[in-house]
Amino acid sequence: METYAIHKNADLKPRQARLTLDLVRGKSVEAARGILINTNTKASRMILKVLNSAAANAVNNNKAKESDLVISECFINPGPVRKKIRFGSRSRIDRSDHRTSHIVVKVSDGKKEAK
Repeated sequence: METYAIHKNADLKPRQARLTLDLVRGKSVEAARGILINTNTKASRMILKVLNSAAANAVNNNKAKESDLVISECFINPGPVRKKIRFGSRSRIDRSDHRTSHIVVKVSDGKKEAK
């Protein structure tokens, strides 16, 4: 069974967050938690929350064992961009873009869905 969790509009830049997400792609949930706990980035803290939520969804909704869970798919898509103005040099106006992300983590236990 495959279950997932999504964090929309996360306040981090997609390019920076993908670097952290590449560390845990394809690993077991327990190994991924260990990696994310020991990685000191804002992205690792947010990805860890989404991973814990996806694992909890699999255990509570689909009766899967947490020790069997593996990250089957994970990706970060760009979200909406907040555009702010800032006063620049020589009385001009500069724009400051604050990028957001959508974090998706899918976990699977490798078993097929029973009909």
